[in-house]
Amino acid sequence: MKPTEAINSKTAVRLCVETNLPAKNMAYRKVTAGHGGALHSQDLDGEALQATVLDLEWDMEKELEEPGFERFQLESTGQRPAGNSTAPTDLDMEPVQPSVSPQGRFERLQEDPDYVSHFTRPAPKSSRRTCWKAAKYFVVGSGLFFIGLLIGRYTRQTGRSGLTPNNRTLPAPPAGPGDLHRVILQDISVEGIKARLRDFKQLSEEEEMSQVKLLLQQWTTLGLTDVHVTNYTVLLGLPGSSPNTITDKASSRCFLPNGKSCDPKSYNPQSMEQLFTYAAYSANGTLEAAVVDVRYGTVDDLIQARISDNVTNKIALLKLGHAPFLYKLSLLAEAGFGGVLPYVDPCDLPNERQVLDEAFGITLNPGGDPSTPGYPSIDGSYREKLSNLTRLLVQPISASLARELLSAPGTASAVRDKCTPLTMPATAARKIIILHIGTQTAYQTVHNVIGYLKGGINPDRYVLVGSRHRSWAGVSAAGADSGSAIITEVVASLTAQIRQGWQPDRTTVFCSWGGSAFGNIGSFEWGEELRQVLLSNAVAYVSLHHPVRGKGPLHAIASPSLQQLAADITHKWPTFNCTRHGECSGSYVSSAQTQGDVDYFANHLGIPAVEFAYQETKAGEKPSFLSEALFPASSSVTETLDPSFSFHAMVAKLTGEAILRLVNEPVLPVNALDIALDVQNKLQDDELPTERLLALAGALRESAQLFQSDEMRPANDPRERDPLRVRMLNDVLQDLEKNFLASPAPPGCYRNILYTLDERTPRFSILMDAQDVLKLHRSNETALLSLSAISNAISSAERHLRAGIALFENDPKRKN
Repeated sequence: MKPTEAINSKTAVRLCVETNLPAKNMAYRKVTAGHGGALHSQDLDGEALQATVLDLEWDMEKELEEPGFERFQLESTGQRPAGNSTAPTDLDMEPVQPSVSPQGRFERLQEDPDYVSHFTRPAPKSSRRTCWKAAKYFVVGSGLFFIGLLIGRYTRQTGRSGLTPNNRTLPAPPAGPGDLHRVILQDISVEGIKARLRDFKQLSEEEEMSQVKLLLQQWTTLGLTDVHVTNYTVLLGLPGSSPNTITDKASSRCFLPNGKSCDPKSYNPQSMEQLFTYAAYSANGTLEAAVVDVRYGTVDDLIQARISDNVTNKIALLKLGHAPFLYKLSLLAEAGFGGVLPYVDPCDLPNERQVLDEAFGITLNPGGDPSTPGYPSIDGSYREKLSNLTRLLVQPISASLARELLSAPGTASAVRDKCTPLTMPATAARKIIILHIGTQTAYQTVHNVIGYLKGGINPDRYVLVGSRHRSWAGVSAAGADSGSAIITEVVASLTAQIRQGWQPDRTTVFCSWGGSAFGNIGSFEWGEELRQVLLSNAVAYVSLHHPVRGKGPLHAIASPSLQQLAADITHKWPTFNCTRHGECSGSYVSSAQTQGDVDYFANHLGIPAVEFAYQETKAGEKPSFLSEALFPASSSVTETLDPSFSFHAMVAKLTGEAILRLVNEPVLPVNALDIALDVQNKLQDDELPTERLLALAGALRESAQLFQSDEMRPANDPRERDPLRVRMLNDVLQDLEKNFLASPAPPGCYRNILYTLDERTPRFSILMDAQDVLKLHRSNETALLSLSAISNAISSAERHLRAGIALFENDPKRKN
């Protein structure tokens, strides 16, 4: 056997061999790589010492080759001082732990970087010969060193320019993670986003297919693979052939939804003003009834309204905000109302946005094709026969018309300047109006554009990136066009590196959704068609639904498991939260429920999601869910909100880095402990949770801490990383949020109970519904069901983590 094969690679070894030299003692030892054994001798000259060491090495090799010398039983031998040496004498080494990298273990001598083979270099015969060889090596080494400096300097200069001496592009070698991120982010530019946004603005707002064709052409040209269009024939809620009107019975004045007087003779049913000022999927017909001010439609507001009068078949005047519109609509239907006139109070909007005389569109569709609930609209699917999604007559109106119907005092300027909330005076008589709704439903085709950036190591793991294109005629296309421009710029930056030889670990799926304004129909249908594939393979969703909503600070909406990722990215560039006026603020990271196509993936599949967007206000300053209102198109909205396009570029860079980390990091940046802490935080200040629920939350936290410390930390160490174990670990992480899907959920609320209703209320939304039912009906049955759902979700997540820990404990590699 070879002399080095007798040495155990997982045991720290110290070899001490003593030999008698004239008046001197010398010790020799070999330890793990990175620890050189010191020879404490001041009397031996270098030449004699070198020859002696080589002779000793040769003697050791001959001894190791002797039969029966296959294992060492080494005792600790202290280093005796040589002569008058004052060097430290304690040479004991700590045993090497099994968790250190292979470079820190005692491996085969041939693999040790400090080992020099004895069979190719004879021992020096004299000090003169040794001196001559040392000089020769010094001269040769010095020459190679200076040649290396020259080559490095030349390579650095040409590498900066990216050109060879002949001005030909030189393919760059695969960059490290930090270098790659920097290169990709530098490729994302304001000019590129401007040019792409200009392309989308030139298209017709009414023609969805022109936008689809442009996206298809651009993504294919840039280098995405398998770029295609998916088509679904779905039921849409559309405006009718006659105008929707509100008539004051006492004065016989007829109003259009925006507050202007209606004249049937001059009405154009195809005008932009009427194409979007309606509620999709509303019941149609005519209702004559009194107007009741229900304010925001909370349970307390409804109780107050019912105390003052009988609300059966009355028409509710409802402010948007504070809760999902569909949730409030369900409360109004249960209370017995016959119609609803939703509006946006100008006091609830930032000062920069005035909508006093603007009506808007809104959808009553919770998501997907209403005729195929829960399954895709493909050939062979059964379709339910529907004409609406509610028995209520719903018509959005402007704030100026709401003020007229409320008999609220003050002119438009007074309301605008003083921001007096709209409310019905206590002495005002309720007006009786005639509400006429003429909406209809029809089957039409929506289109999605899908493209792939295939991964190399884990091509069956998908990071979904989604934006939307225009779908509702007349609705502002600023958000859709901005998202399309940003996602295309990100695609261009990533594919540029693909052409240089880089390939991501996981597959990125780029999606542009159709039918979003009608209830995220395109994303729901695609997700339902690929449900089983996405449940197994999708690891995250990155949203670009509406990236620039205002001039305010940056907001990051993320699943609790991705909040740390979002915080890391936003804190990396604190200037991202600086406005063009030089005012800077901190970033806001929350798990608030948000509108958009992220709904199906985060809410129905439990896929971790993240979104970056600039908004008008700071977190919690204004009511949430105002974005449910789809205001009319404005050609100047983008230039007004972000004239320099710096916000667009910032969101693109943030999104690009999130994608890179999700597709490249060996261990998914999913934080199990953050989920456990979020659950405890939601239960801490709530009145309903029981001691058992709090105990389950504590157990979940303990399991999450154990999972992260015992499994995630070793997997994040490149020296100890095992591909199979990392794959198993990621499977546990990507499925963790699926345990928190509750069914059924209150209307308009997420099934994923980890999301809150707004940034100011860190509590489970299903507990809000339970308390509302308790107030209205004096029944705690809903509360008990909600608590049971939360308990089952927490317990399921804790068992999920425990199963993952047990899986690794039973791994034979770990046992060894």
